[in-house]
Amino acid sequence: MIIVTGAAGFIGSCMISELNNRGYKNIVAVDDFSRSDKNSNLQDKNLVDRINRDAFLEWAGKNKNDIQFIIHLGARTDTAEFDQAIFERLNLNYSKAMWEFCSDNQIPLIYASSAATYGLGEHGYSDDHDIVDKLQPLNAYGKSKNDFDKWMLKQEKEPPFWAGLKFFNVYGPNEYHKSRMASVVYHAFHQISQTGGMKLFRSHIPEFKDGEQSRDFIYVKDVTNMILWLMENKPKSAIYNTGTGVARSFIDLTRAVFDALGKEENIQFIDTPEDIRDKYQYFTKAEMTKLRDQGYNESMTSLEEGVKDYVQNYLVKKKYL
Repeated sequence: MIIVTGAAGFIGSCMISELNNRGYKNIVAVDDFSRSDKNSNLQDKNLVDRINRDAFLEWAGKNKNDIQFIIHLGARTDTAEFDQAIFERLNLNYSKAMWEFCSDNQIPLIYASSAATYGLGEHGYSDDHDIVDKLQPLNAYGKSKNDFDKWMLKQEKEPPFWAGLKFFNVYGPNEYHKSRMASVVYHAFHQISQTGGMKLFRSHIPEFKDGEQSRDFIYVKDVTNMILWLMENKPKSAIYNTGTGVARSFIDLTRAVFDALGKEENIQFIDTPEDIRDKYQYFTKAEMTKLRDQGYNESMTSLEEGVKDYVQNYLVKKKYL
């Protein structure tokens, strides 16, 4: 069986959908299932069981001989959360226990790291293990992810195959429950639909014009495709960036949403709130050489194609993947 943690969440539920589409039915979903607003993400999915996050490790110990692979996507992802203890418990310590379980029982593991580990990009956006100790994340979420990466790289005992994935700016279906933490595409769709316009943060540094702040935006379908390829091919165990390798501006993204809705462009700029200005990333772009060198040669969905699919086939129709 294949275990997917964070199963009721955004990427986790899309991952289960992709597994089902590729013929994998023997899947166990692990999450905190107390949030009713996430239930629809798992509707119509082929699952053999649902295990509460806090009960999983005990359950896994009893069923270890049946587990073929663990895809550990469960985490606290709120970048505005300041309670370090929450991140230590859910992101750091839980992941350590997962790693040790997989190492002890020789079960392959893919886990979610994050591009938030790169901070302001002082050391670039390379997934080279040598820079992990130098990275300076800007928030408690990014720090918890980097702390696990640092701990993991020091372990002598490890799973037979493992991959840590540094997700860049993922967008796509099944993020309805994420509220303020949902993607800019999601927020742009709702703002444009309700007001006819979109407000973007103004630039506060001379190197970037208003709206030209750029991110590596990756469609969730590309993310799940990468994870499935890693699971099936098991290349070199390593931390891998999970992005497109292309930086696109917020103006580009917003224009794509207007186009997908068939509406005339109407963009205004507002000041970036002062409390987040010094922690605001103006640019991210994944270096994808390592994964490509391992043989991953799938093409990436362009921003325009991904936004069009997401808006027209999911957001407008209020559909799930």
